[in-house]
Amino acid sequence: MLVKPAKGLAVRDPELNDALPSEGRDVPRNEYWLRRIAEGDVREVEEKPAKPAEGTR
Repeated sequence: MLVKPAKGLAVRDPELNDALPSEGRDVPRNEYWLRRIAEGDVREVEEKPAKPAEGTR
């Protein structure tokens, strides 16, 4: 699932041991991230569909 940190918050990614980037990151749907969502630290966002490459149909 794709999550982004709430505005103004720095949220640690325990697997990569760094801060979740403001543009978001694909993370596993596990207890840690579900808890972060429930507490309002991050929000789950819809992944935007990739644009088709130029010249493809």
